[in-house]
Amino acid sequence: MARKARVELEGGLYHVITRGNNRRTIFTCDYDFKKFLSLLEIQKHKLPYFLYAYCLMSNHVHLLIERQADAIGRIMHRVLTGYSQYYNRRYRKVGHVLQGRHNAILCQSDRYLSELVRYIHLNPVRAKMVRKPEAYAKLAETIESHYWKDRIENRKSQA
Repeated sequence: MARKARVELEGGLYHVITRGNNRRTIFTCDYDFKKFLSLLEIQKHKLPYFLYAYCLMSNHVHLLIERQADAIGRIMHRVLTGYSQYYNRRYRKVGHVLQGRHNAILCQSDRYLSELVRYIHLNPVRAKMVRKPEAYAKLAETIESHYWKDRIENRKSQA
């Protein structure tokens, strides 16, 4: 049976989550984290999107992405396939690295957006990996900070 098609909106903000197969570790060393981030960067140039926040945990990933012309599914397919191939080659493994498809949850309100950014940044604290989010090196601050300024300016001009 075919998978149900995902409905996505151009310009929509999505909380994207993916995790290791059977919740296993997918980032073993710092180079693994860097490789994943480099794959995100490569696809950002090929299939433009905005990445506002992320948190890479040892066994899962949280991303806050604004979709542009290309589907989140297409972007994530390229990133996750590339990472799985890298991981299997590097660690001489075969089979699935990631558990199923990624989840992409549409962020439909400003209130949810602020909660989402807080959730992403506090993930390592909740997992008791660090006491403060700033102490976790695999956590990004808001990357495309011009977005927040533009969003505020657009709201003012619409009022």
